[in-house]
Amino acid sequence: MNLDLSVIIVNYNTKQLLDDCLQSLQEADSPSGGMEIIVVDNASSDGSQAMVAEKYPDATLIASETNLGFSAANNRGTAVAQGRYLLFLNSDTRVSREALIQPLDYLQTHPDVGAITVNLVYPTGQRDPDNHRGFPTPWASLCHFSGLGKLFPQNPRFNQYFQAYRDFSRTHEIDVIAGSFMMMPADLFHQLNGWDETYFFYGEDIDFCYRIHQDGRKIVYYPHVEVLHYKGASSGLRKESAQIAKPPKATRVRVAKESVRAMKIFYQKFYRQKYPRIVTALVLAGIQARGWFRILKHQLT
Repeated sequence: MNLDLSVIIVNYNTKQLLDDCLQSLQEADSPSGGMEIIVVDNASSDGSQAMVAEKYPDATLIASETNLGFSAANNRGTAVAQGRYLLFLNSDTRVSREALIQPLDYLQTHPDVGAITVNLVYPTGQRDPDNHRGFPTPWASLCHFSGLGKLFPQNPRFNQYFQAYRDFSRTHEIDVIAGSFMMMPADLFHQLNGWDETYFFYGEDIDFCYRIHQDGRKIVYYPHVEVLHYKGASSGLRKESAQIAKPPKATRVRVAKESVRAMKIFYQKFYRQKYPRIVTALVLAGIQARGWFRILKHQLT
């Protein structure tokens, strides 16, 4: 490894957004030790691969013949990465000028930190809450899905899920950050065996953050630079990107099913042995019930 940073972007049918993302990376300040951009395309049908090859010849394009999912595609990208640090970046983001060098400098000067993110914001200016979370314990999830977290957003007891009571003007530790902007040392990535490919889409970033904490490393929220995030452009499940990306029903239904499966995988992997059987049964039943409604919603639209 002889570069400071490898930026890995997984793309699926977000040609224009990917173009914007790559353009923003070209305009951003680059690390003094050099960087590379790796695009892993999950068998897009919208001309994404041709666009990357024609407009960004310096980027490494890995063109998959099938949709590998988020975890497997990221692992495929890291297999050829040469950077001492890795940035996993969603295709529906636009980075600001210092969005690469500032968090990289923080990682380089804080070896106890296993991953770092920045202030992800929607086009409306609203902060992306999914990039600042606690772990989805049964209590945290109950408060979130029952609405207690919204009712008492500044109460740590009831808002463990998004932790909106924290000071977002200051750098601080956090449990979970999103895979839409996650920077980490490459050696730690390989030590933890990368992304868990059991997850196809959704939940893999929570899993990775849990394993980073298990290794004794910190995860840091660094709010001093912003990155624009359109949110959910590949999945079609998010209202934030509904006007700019409308995947077909089959894609939306599949992703809805995978999001439910991801919640089950995470709970059974990390929490099943921590809680009584009755708690586990109730949690899994709740996940299934919520999943039915989510899947039905996209089957009917």
